[in-house]
Amino acid sequence: MKQNAQAAFLGRPIVLAIATAALAVPSTVAAQDTQADDNIIIVTAQKREQSSLDVGINLSVADQETLVNRRIDVATDIVAITPNISIKENVPGLVPVITIRGVGLNDFSATNNPSAGVYVDEVSLSSLALMNLDFFDLGRIEILKGPQGTLYGRTATAGAMNIVTARPNFLGLSGKISGTIANYETKEFDAMINVPVSDAFSIRLAGKGIFQDEGFFQDATLGRDIGRREVLLGRAQALWEPSDDFEVLLKVESQRGRSELGSGEFFGAFPTPLTPAGVTCPGQPECSDFLGNIDLDGDPFRGAYSVDPSYNFDQLNFTARVEADLGFATLTSVTGYIDFDRQWSADTDAGPLPQLDFRNNDDVQQFSQELRLSGQTDLVDWLIGAFYSDDDIISSFSGDLSALLNTTTFTISDQQSRSAAFFANGEWKVGDGISVVTGLRYTDEKRTNLGGTTDLVSLAPGSGLSMAPFGSPPIPLAVSDQTITDTNWSWKLGVNWKPADDTLVYASVTQGWKSGGFFSGVAVTSAQLTPYLPEKLISYEIGVKGRARDLGLSYSLSGFYYDYNDVQTFIREDIGGIPVQRLGNVDEAKIFGLDLDLTLRPRALSGLTLNAGIGLLDTKLGDFLSGTGPVPEGNRLPDAPSISLNTGVAYEFDLTSAIAARLALNARYQSSAFKDALNDPIIRADSFWVIDARASVFSEGDWDVSVWGKNIMDERYVVQGVNQLSFGMGFRVYGAPATYGISLTKSFN
Repeated sequence: MKQNAQAAFLGRPIVLAIATAALAVPSTVAAQDTQADDNIIIVTAQKREQSSLDVGINLSVADQETLVNRRIDVATDIVAITPNISIKENVPGLVPVITIRGVGLNDFSATNNPSAGVYVDEVSLSSLALMNLDFFDLGRIEILKGPQGTLYGRTATAGAMNIVTARPNFLGLSGKISGTIANYETKEFDAMINVPVSDAFSIRLAGKGIFQDEGFFQDATLGRDIGRREVLLGRAQALWEPSDDFEVLLKVESQRGRSELGSGEFFGAFPTPLTPAGVTCPGQPECSDFLGNIDLDGDPFRGAYSVDPSYNFDQLNFTARVEADLGFATLTSVTGYIDFDRQWSADTDAGPLPQLDFRNNDDVQQFSQELRLSGQTDLVDWLIGAFYSDDDIISSFSGDLSALLNTTTFTISDQQSRSAAFFANGEWKVGDGISVVTGLRYTDEKRTNLGGTTDLVSLAPGSGLSMAPFGSPPIPLAVSDQTITDTNWSWKLGVNWKPADDTLVYASVTQGWKSGGFFSGVAVTSAQLTPYLPEKLISYEIGVKGRARDLGLSYSLSGFYYDYNDVQTFIREDIGGIPVQRLGNVDEAKIFGLDLDLTLRPRALSGLTLNAGIGLLDTKLGDFLSGTGPVPEGNRLPDAPSISLNTGVAYEFDLTSAIAARLALNARYQSSAFKDALNDPIIRADSFWVIDARASVFSEGDWDVSVWGKNIMDERYVVQGVNQLSFGMGFRVYGAPATYGISLTKSFN
């Protein structure tokens, strides 16, 4: 759209300029921006710098080294960091949805806000369309579990993900350049350069290019593979520190993609003479839809599809962070602007004929401003602030239903949201090693929706959803012109106790809130577009974290109970005899769970690191109505496996006085999980293991050569499923197959 040319203009030169500059920098390493003291990472989870052992929140952190070593490159890789988190793609290569401890919005629409807040350099990403993140030159990623409403606001009912890019610094001229060659004809390139122009001014340029010339999927209709990627990313930052009391950090970032999407695996409703013996219909690829389509190849990455697989996007971001030490307090301003648009197609029948095909266009414009004033006294560490955001999101779907319903449709939703909030947080020192945490946030949000679905009555007499005579003007099926206003108080009350410097015991009660909104998908009646209600979650949590220095052990253990009301989730209904999906509310849910994270670096065996994470969940939805009748209490929440595990072992050892090696093996496990509130067994995902491995030879601060593999056992596992058997079909989305490659990195200083 209007930013395509601008984003393309900015993206390519930034990448090329960074590459040229990095090659010109003399030898050794750029300093890491993540600050640490004896393996304690400094985090900003509470919007001020603290040791992770001083934060009474279940918190997982991946620093710069971990992100590189584990090849955490995109949003879906975050599941490798910690248990009790699930990230699924609703379309292969698109629309990742984050669920933390069973709390997440099971939606695909660009107009909706996530339940798990994602923040890039303190700027909230308001739209699900912005979740397709490719990572490069990061300082760290922080995962905060549980509602974070007092400090993070409307999109943090489930928790928050803080993505912190590497800042410019004054440690000297430095840079890094790396390249990767991998299977599926993949080439990746990224580079960084940090230039202290003076004692008060420094710039940092970073860029990345991803070129995958062979997709994971084979499309019999096109006679070739699909799912190819071409992505260019560039970032420029400038840091000005004229004095110890004042700093300005400016960032501009451009992203440009000319890629392709994959498709889900088809399943049908009816047996045919071709259906193999022993296959039970419905719900299997070997079953047929209404038009006789059947899938007998046994490969979830192979099919015959009917849409253009192209996926094009352009994004331009601006962020300004200003901090001033006023003596009695520190004033911080964070301003963010995002302009994003994309075009993509969804073959939701996963077959060769246009039964339920949609070409989608999303346009997101977002502005946000936060002001904070923080300080400390002998009694309290305090923070007060105000937040404002203005989002305008236009999402449209051109539907081709010609093979099934003899018509085409057009759906559009223009949603505008205005949100304002005031918040305060205090950590009160009430005794030796004991503090009380109080937080409060008031939010006022207004949202409007203008749009609906129109039957274009485009093909044959008596066709389409409206059954209007051929030649009739387009028939509006569903119309929305509504405004909703939500006001809410979020709060937190907690107690932190430090019985020793290396131990923190904490307990808290926290209320989080997520605003209501509008369904913006294809609708056959205006009732589908009725706004859904805000949801509220009260969390009760107790935990302990610390280190046993003599053992080389770091640990974090927490147990929690959630009282969850007006749960926003996708439900299926029959409206006017037509099966539809829409966003609605379930009155209540209860969640019990536990998180355990362990890291062991045995003193007796230098270079060995063992880590393990265990997540346990017990979720229970209240009763609700669906298109098939009343659903009794007791269903599990979507994307909430009862058990999730993360394990890893790494061993680092010297080859010579200047060269070392590192071997690493990591695995994660998820037990079976349902994919909708109805707990439909047809689209339930079975349990699975995914194993990654990496071997590196390196010279510290100079160069690194690594051979790596992800999902090395080529596990085939389901991440999403959609049941449309009322139309004769459905589809399942699978996680990525095995990938492997070699990466070379050279650092300069």
